[in-house]
Amino acid sequence: MNITELNDFIVEAKSQTYVAGGVRQTSSRTGSHDIGYERGPWRYLDSYFGGTDFAGQEVVWLGGEPVWAMNYFGRIVQPELIDSTAAGTVITAALSRMYAEHGRFLGGMEFSHALGRYVDRSDGDCTHFRGHESIKVDGRDAYELDYRGGLITP
Repeated sequence: MNITELNDFIVEAKSQTYVAGGVRQTSSRTGSHDIGYERGPWRYLDSYFGGTDFAGQEVVWLGGEPVWAMNYFGRIVQPELIDSTAAGTVITAALSRMYAEHGRFLGGMEFSHALGRYVDRSDGDCTHFRGHESIKVDGRDAYELDYRGGLITP
């Protein structure tokens, strides 16, 4: 498997699902919200639970075999500063820019929006990584999400 091709597919799939308001699929697990994308032998699924506070997992399959995954947990830290709708607006705007302009899905990104300042930091590359994203409102942490993931090997 080519790592550059995997990274490119992850960016493509992410840009076509959550940030694009992708069509929900049938829940793969009771109570989950699922959004997926497929191209050729590649398949991507983002499956999460919750709303304001949420946990999820993204998986990529190549030729029917799972090859990559990422787990995440996010929450509103200061509900008096931001709600889930505003946080989603900031996140989708920031991630859309990261995918389109930078061609990557991992941190090293700051983005200013009228509703808050998005900051994403990570260590590693698509083979093994961990990271943290946040939204600051008036200089205070209002939202946070931790993520980690990488290659799946048999």
